[in-house]
Amino acid sequence: MNARSQSRSAARLAAVQALYQQHMEATPLALLLDEFHMHRLGAEVDGEQMAEAEVAFFDDVVKGVDARREEIDALVQGKLAQGWTLARLDKTMLQILRAGAYELLARPDVPVGSAISEYVDVAHAFFDEREAKFVNGVLDAVAKAVR
Repeated sequence: MNARSQSRSAARLAAVQALYQQHMEATPLALLLDEFHMHRLGAEVDGEQMAEAEVAFFDDVVKGVDARREEIDALVQGKLAQGWTLARLDKTMLQILRAGAYELLARPDVPVGSAISEYVDVAHAFFDEREAKFVNGVLDAVAKAVR
């Protein structure tokens, strides 16, 4: 994986973490971005050096999800199985789907396969294979609807 791919992967993981924090703590967007810029992106956390993230890409995903949350949520909701709602999803899973859907919706420069694969990898950081396959299925359906 080249340096740009690694920095984008790190940005995606950090964006999911930032969106989770915003969801759980209602952190204002400007404060959230500042905290991640100053203390999280490329920082050492619990003795582990975090990868350098592409800051502009991180900012775009976080700001984009924040600005288009209703549109993204409606899109994702429409791809869930009957009887499922966004409220039933694990809060981390919800942020993974939101970030992935945002990229598919608003970042035509990112190939569909790359976006889906990257968020499946993010899902693996938090969940087992079953949930990663769920991310793959939902984002694939989103991609078919928006691309």
